[in-house]
Amino acid sequence: MDEKIFLNKGNVKVTNSRFIVNGQTYAMSNVTSVKTGVIKANRSSAVVIGLVGLLCLLGGGWVTFAGVVLLGFAYFVFISCKDQYSVILNTSAGENQALVSEDKNYIGQVISSLNDAIVSRG
Repeated sequence: MDEKIFLNKGNVKVTNSRFIVNGQTYAMSNVTSVKTGVIKANRSSAVVIGLVGLLCLLGGGWVTFAGVVLLGFAYFVFISCKDQYSVILNTSAGENQALVSEDKNYIGQVISSLNDAIVSRG
């Protein structure tokens, strides 16, 4: 039986018999299911910077200016923190996080290709 390619993009290749990511090869015969995982961004540093900025606004003169600058920086840090999405493979050996990306659509493509590969196995 010929190997059918479902996805070949960058460092990821999904076929009916193999899933290759970052040089690691997983046999599709061992994969029982796949799912998307979400790793929430840690925005606690932005919150702390923002709180310090708010406290500085209570001061006078240059301290107030520093507070405004800190609030702007906190906002920048807060919006630049992005959630990450992962491909989680379920096998008889347990769960394995195989791929992580900030691009939700890309992870969705990989998951869809892996599901197609599982179905084609029969």
